[in-house]
Amino acid sequence: MSEYLKGFIQENVPKIEAEMYALVQQIQAPQMLKESMLYSLKAGGKRVRPLFVAAVCEHFKQPLHAAYTVGACVEMIHTYSLIHDDLPCMDDDDLRRGKPTNHIVYGEALATLAGDALNSLSFGILARLDSVDAEKRIELIRLLSETAGAQGMVGGQVLDMDGEKRQLNLTELEQVHVNKTGALLRFSIESGAILSGATIEERQALIEYAHHIGLAFQIQDDILDIEGTSEQLGKTAGKDIASDKSTYPALLTLEGAKAKLEEHYEKAIAALNTLQSDSTLLLDFATYIVQRNN
Repeated sequence: MSEYLKGFIQENVPKIEAEMYALVQQIQAPQMLKESMLYSLKAGGKRVRPLFVAAVCEHFKQPLHAAYTVGACVEMIHTYSLIHDDLPCMDDDDLRRGKPTNHIVYGEALATLAGDALNSLSFGILARLDSVDAEKRIELIRLLSETAGAQGMVGGQVLDMDGEKRQLNLTELEQVHVNKTGALLRFSIESGAILSGATIEERQALIEYAHHIGLAFQIQDDILDIEGTSEQLGKTAGKDIASDKSTYPALLTLEGAKAKLEEHYEKAIAALNTLQSDSTLLLDFATYIVQRNN
């Protein structure tokens, strides 16, 4: 990781997390529900999605306060999806980010409701984001609804579950991950462009960048499931192999997956190079995505 990116992360993650926790603490809700919501929000994670919101705003030299709020919303959506993914009716996992999963601590019913609450809260926060003009707020809500819902992350999860019954081909596998993993990354990057008032051309270049970064992120996840340890990953390593899941290494071999990872990285960089401004921070993020070990 470059020193520039390391400094950006160290400066901004605490601000994103403070905003996110405060947004949950201030709602009027049963204390046990808020505790369950905060348990998973505070479990850690790289905060890649909210950092991408801030990084795009930084790229366009915009103030970051609204980016912290929007980033908090996307992290809430991501966290709700993890709570639900870990449930016995889904992936049935008992470890997430090195800690017992939400339903192990709070029970299946409260865990499900905590995920529901994080989902709905994020849209209300965007609707009340008075520092952003109404037209941009509506665009952010529309885009988050699309990328987090049936057309994006939720639809991708359905495709992923359906794919467990058979071996997917490369096109089908990419469709799963463009939706399941890539959609929220796209929202993070595109929302930064919306907040920054980017041009149509700039926004399109960033969408292209997001597409390839999303696929690169998932391919590296699949590689780490083979090469990483449970301690490194904070979740059960080797679970994809044990469950005979369709992955890039299973379809392309480990070396083929690494080649595909490099291909998407290069395409992401090519998209960045069309921007008429210094893209060092977003370039460093792309490098971090493909080189991370957890």
